[in-house]
Amino acid sequence: GTTEQTGPGHLYLINPDEVHDGAPGGGGYRYRMIYPDIVLLRDIIEDVTGRAFHGTPSFPRFLPHDPQMAAAFQMAHRRLEAKTGALEADEGMFSVLAALFGRHGSAIILPVETREKTAVYTARDYLSDNYETDIGLEELASIAGLSRAHLIRAFRKEFHITPHAYLTDVRIRRARRLLRAGEMPAEVAAMCGFADQAHFTRHFKARTGVTPGQFRLA
Repeated sequence: GTTEQTGPGHLYLINPDEVHDGAPGGGGYRYRMIYPDIVLLRDIIEDVTGRAFHGTPSFPRFLPHDPQMAAAFQMAHRRLEAKTGALEADEGMFSVLAALFGRHGSAIILPVETREKTAVYTARDYLSDNYETDIGLEELASIAGLSRAHLIRAFRKEFHITPHAYLTDVRIRRARRLLRAGEMPAEVAAMCGFADQAHFTRHFKARTGVTPGQFRLA
């Protein structure tokens, strides 16, 4: 076996059935981890490549230094923990895993240029009509008739925005109308599909520069 030292900005990628162990250094350590099922990883590979895959997903390097990818994983993991919305969390982690294979996975991962206008417009219309519900990426992909990765890529290419970002914009536009009509921020958060008022306030301020309460009183 071998011994390696890791730190901030590193990814520790363990292939299926690989024996491994770890121990903290003198200063201790903190980390975030997931144990995705092999079936899920195969699904991701098929979503990314657009073709069937029956092998074992693997990484040629188990300890790459990739601060950008590590930061993206950390953010996606926090969204899963925060439970701020199924689409946001699912889309974030799925995109990270797909990107992870694209950067550090086996040579089988090759991007496929695809575009399905009818499908992405179906997805867009569904988001517009159901913004008040907690929509997951798998549900949206099923409605569109595309794989999850295919949907994200095609949606971004057509509208220059991800499905989650589009859904958030729809919710914020609706929230602005409700706030102008005198509705209270807490009620607006629930009516527009946000997980809670804090989640609503964060997204509203990011897009308008003011809190929902300030906007309502303006």
